[in-house]
Amino acid sequence: MLQRIYGTAWENEEQLMAYLHFKEEAKRRDHRRIGQDLDLFSIQDEAGGGLVFWHPKGAIVRHIIEDTWKKIHINRGYDMLYTPHVAKADLWKISGHLDFYKENMFDQMDIEDEQYQLRPMNCPYHILVYKRKLHSYRDFPIRVAELGTVYRYELSGSLHGLFRVRGFTQDDAHIFCLEDQIKDEIRGVLDLTEEILLQFGFSRYEVNLSTRPEKAVGDDEIWEKATCALKDALDDKGWSYQVDEGGGAFYGPKIDLKIEDALGRKWQCSTIQVDFNLPQRFDITYVDADQERKRPIMIHRAVLGSLERFFGVLIEHYAGDFPLWLSPVQLEYCNNVARELKRNGIRAEVWHGERLPKLIRNAEKQKTPLMAVVGAKEVEMQTVTVRSRFSGELGTLEVDSFISRIKDACENRTSL
Repeated sequence: MLQRIYGTAWENEEQLMAYLHFKEEAKRRDHRRIGQDLDLFSIQDEAGGGLVFWHPKGAIVRHIIEDTWKKIHINRGYDMLYTPHVAKADLWKISGHLDFYKENMFDQMDIEDEQYQLRPMNCPYHILVYKRKLHSYRDFPIRVAELGTVYRYELSGSLHGLFRVRGFTQDDAHIFCLEDQIKDEIRGVLDLTEEILLQFGFSRYEVNLSTRPEKAVGDDEIWEKATCALKDALDDKGWSYQVDEGGGAFYGPKIDLKIEDALGRKWQCSTIQVDFNLPQRFDITYVDADQERKRPIMIHRAVLGSLERFFGVLIEHYAGDFPLWLSPVQLEYCNNVARELKRNGIRAEVWHGERLPKLIRNAEKQKTPLMAVVGAKEVEMQTVTVRSRFSGELGTLEVDSFISRIKDACENRTSL
């Protein structure tokens, strides 16, 4: 009988201890345990593996993520879409998914003698929206976005919490543009990606540019032009990146972005892909300045990737101790603290709905002498983190102690 044994080797004890600390910290931050402890989500046997139930607290965080995502996209000129979860199998034949992606799709359903399938991707739906009318070159760029739920068959042994599931919501967007607009659109996507990721506390990235593989669709000229546009956009952005020669998809070059979490782990989230294939398969066109039919460029892009996976990364990045603006139970606890303060004759208000730095700035502008900051950690420990306009950070206090110190300060005519 064979038995597999895994081991690690280190040059010194310091490296070994750092590794053991990393393993222990990763275990402490495991989103599956935290998700259960904080009652954020579950995956239930009665429904099936890889199918996520968002509980009320998790749903609050998801709503905040979606709302942030939508506001930024609308501000940057995207139109929102909602499209069906199923389609006739013929659609997936046109797109090529039945030929190249069938093993990742769920079985077909017979509905009134026609075959339907759950969607593994949103792209064909957005193309159908584009095709509903004839477009002029003056219409470009056209940007559409959707938080679209997709379904992909995964072996049960590969399922892992929120990181590998069978049903998930992608933050999908597609840009239809002219060849000479590729660079500007890619640069716009890079700016949007940075804006969204910074909102959620991610500022360190690993970026890869993948170029034409040996087997590819599209002529050399358009590949060269698109690849140069991606390179130029990255250079203009000032991001360092690695070039993966020949690592692009058969249908176009792409940029992949991995975010770095609090433990230094890399997570694939954002991707930007130029596509020469689907516009050809679906025969999408526009009318140019000479009244001739031409084929537009299509750009696929996602920032968060899967909402489920991104939520799992967020949980582990913050170890469940979400910042105030993301915390699912902040307001209920804040209101309880405010009521207790008022019951003790202390004048108090609850401020919420903005990111913490802005709330602090607003309080300082209002000359508010004391601020009690509440996040997930404070809710769990039933405490407040106190900030004084005069003395700065005062640390974390139990509510009773906070009240007692305020009353003493008021009685003695002093400040905290």
